Amino acid sequence: MTEYVIETTNLTKKYKNKTVVNKINMKIEKGKIYGLLGKNGAGKTTTMRMLLNLASKTSGEIKIFQNKPDRETYKKIGTIIETPGFYENLTAEENLTIISKIRENYSKEKIKQTLKLVSLNESKNKKYKEYSLGMRQRLAIASAIIHEPELLILDEPINGLDPIGIKEIRHLLKKLSRENNTTILISSHILSEIENMADIIGVMDNGKLIKELTKEELHNQLHKNVNFEVSNTNKASQVLEKIGLHHYIDYEIQDKNRILLYTHLNNRDKINELFVKNDIKVQKINLNEENLEEYFTRIINPEKKLKT
Repeated sequence: MTEYVIETTNLTKKYKNKTVVNKINMKIEKGKIYGLLGKNGAGKTTTMRMLLNLASKTSGEIKIFQNKPDRETYKKIGTIIETPGFYENLTAEENLTIISKIRENYSKEKIKQTLKLVSLNESKNKKYKEYSLGMRQRLAIASAIIHEPELLILDEPINGLDPIGIKEIRHLLKKLSRENNTTILISSHILSEIENMADIIGVMDNGKLIKELTKEELHNQLHKNVNFEVSNTNKASQVLEKIGLHHYIDYEIQDKNRILLYTHLNNRDKINELFVKNDIKVQKINLNEENLEEYFTRIINPEKKLKT
């Protein structure tokens, strides 16, 4: 039987007459990484805040670890929501020491291990006020994972990190999921990272969860096309029409030398042979697939179509 760490039923948040989260039904399986995507104002942060009891829900239900959350529940959660507060004149080690003692799980060795995990061990004696944005974000991640939580809820955790830092945090989160069976709910504007990291992707728009799919399902839903560069698109169009394909439905002429094929992609070799037999020179054939950013844009703005 599937064990869900987070379950919401018709979760809703209203501010006066504005609905910012609208009947969200979300299930996150234990040990999985769930990537939550959405434009600014889509409702991602508000949803996370309600899960953590930092914002009250207007209606609906929340279950965490299969029960209504209480004080003991939140002890098993690590989180980054908005900007964490740290003491400006203290070092990373000193800040984590205070946090650990408040949580009653202080371990000097664990602090050293965590600082090493987020690549802050060489800067552990530098004061927080001297940290760059990326270093501050690494310390925020350290504070979220130092007590080895069963669930991580991370709102934009890779903001401010350079490409190397993003890669390191991606590997860290995947390792926590894989080796510790940690469940992770993460939001990010860096769509390619969600694509690389998440097992399941949810898309929010105007307060609604409009899509929820696995990476395999995502791959199947990504729009694909074949780009033919030919010597004569009018003649190529006639060939396609003869075999039953229709302009704007199955293919589209881009310019005097390019045709995009939207259907019958597995028959591209046969179509190429037909072009050659009809004295049409084929300079190039490319199979194109939209990435997560293009997919996200398309489902938020359905009129947009994959072009290359």
